[in-house]
Amino acid sequence: MTVYRTGRTAKAAVFLAAVTLSAVLPAPAASAANTLTVLGADVSTAQRALDLGAKYSDANGVAGDPLDILKGAGVNYVRLRVWNNPRSGYNNKAKILRYAQTVKAKGLKLLVDFHYSDTWADPGTQTKPAAWASHGIGALQTDVYDYTYDVCSALKAQGTAPDSVQIGNEINVGMLWNDGKVVDNNFTNLGLLLKAGYNATKACNGATQVIIHTADADSDAHARWFYDGIRAKGVQWDITGLSYYCYWHGTMANMAGVVSDMRSRYGKPVVLAETAYPYTTANHDGTPNVISASQPCSGYPATPAGQAANFTAVQNTARGAGAIGVFYWEPTWYAVPGNGWDPADIAHSGNGWENQAVFDRTGRLHPNIRWSP
Repeated sequence: MTVYRTGRTAKAAVFLAAVTLSAVLPAPAASAANTLTVLGADVSTAQRALDLGAKYSDANGVAGDPLDILKGAGVNYVRLRVWNNPRSGYNNKAKILRYAQTVKAKGLKLLVDFHYSDTWADPGTQTKPAAWASHGIGALQTDVYDYTYDVCSALKAQGTAPDSVQIGNEINVGMLWNDGKVVDNNFTNLGLLLKAGYNATKACNGATQVIIHTADADSDAHARWFYDGIRAKGVQWDITGLSYYCYWHGTMANMAGVVSDMRSRYGKPVVLAETAYPYTTANHDGTPNVISASQPCSGYPATPAGQAANFTAVQNTARGAGAIGVFYWEPTWYAVPGNGWDPADIAHSGNGWENQAVFDRTGRLHPNIRWSP
């Protein structure tokens, strides 16, 4: 599992049938080992930043929309998280519907990341939405199906059907705790919830690819335990998603081994659903940076050049191992007052991720950052 990220609570220290699959997300054939077709960016905080007046510019200082700038740097896929009822009013269904129109109008593909929570969900925290707090596993299956179908259908109705969805976010040991938590190697309840999400997605839009995402790029044993566990319960999915941060998940050689094994063991494409790296040790707001070391991973200093080199190496390693894509996590989240990490206090909480954005403190893109096929 990963550890503390984006200023949210600490994580524990252990850690997309589709008839268009061959055209959009190729199956794990030989060509997939040499090409990244999914060049992604999770820009879930960008909508709030723009609403607050944040400015963005390309590496030459030419002002523009961050999605256009990222597209110019190679991005073809956007990931947006959705929370059920966050106090901030951001990353909810209404905001996702609005921003999805912008994403699709720019010719970008869309991944919707269901957290099934009102706040952050990750390997150490999988809190039920308040509205589902008293629900047992039977009701939760209905909740997951209905909510997934509702959001997907609303997106489809406005002409922005998601190209892919995640059924849960970094669900290393389950979701919607405690009912959907894996305890004593029992995947029964989690399997029921994942089936509900998968079935809802396919009922909404058969071409939408379902990703099941863990932060298990650290260990092939961890990844096998999880995906073997859900497979044994009859869970279906289209793409295996893994988070990889070198400072939490170890060497790139190790990550390559996990990606390669996941691809061959389950016969499904693999994406790195999250990665990032710091470009500075400086802190530009009142919240300490999550990663503050001058060289968090050997050979990659916390400089713009080091950040770019690390991201290039992650892409090259993932490509070489047979992955079909990589998403950079929150590249637009530089320090903008009022765009904090805490959905319960977004106006006053800071941003511990700003030194891992690919835009500097003025909103200017770092010159060597590139998403490459």
